[in-house]
Amino acid sequence: MRHNKKEALLAALEKSLGVVTTACKQLEIGRATYYRWLEEDKEFAQKAKELQDVALDFVESKLFEQIQGSSTAATIFYLKTKGKKRGYIERNELDLTSGDEPIKINVNIKGVEY
Repeated sequence: MRHNKKEALLAALEKSLGVVTTACKQLEIGRATYYRWLEEDKEFAQKAKELQDVALDFVESKLFEQIQGSSTAATIFYLKTKGKKRGYIERNELDLTSGDEPIKINVNIKGVEY
């Protein structure tokens, strides 16, 4: 790594909780440069990933504060995302009818039509 701009960008990312645009603007570094550094420099990429994990931890702590404060919305959100194995999930059902006519569905995946 050993690049002062990279180290400065990592510090700016830490302050901005991983918001790339904010960090890049602060240092007048283009977003494309940030993504190029991620591709080219494994050490930089690892440190940037670690900062993303720190930001996620921070946001999760804020969610838990809301849950402890009896926020119904925060509690429901948590259960829908982390409690799926215990049945806390919403299921959407879609009923497609066309009378007695068969339904034809075309799916295009990565340019291949089935």
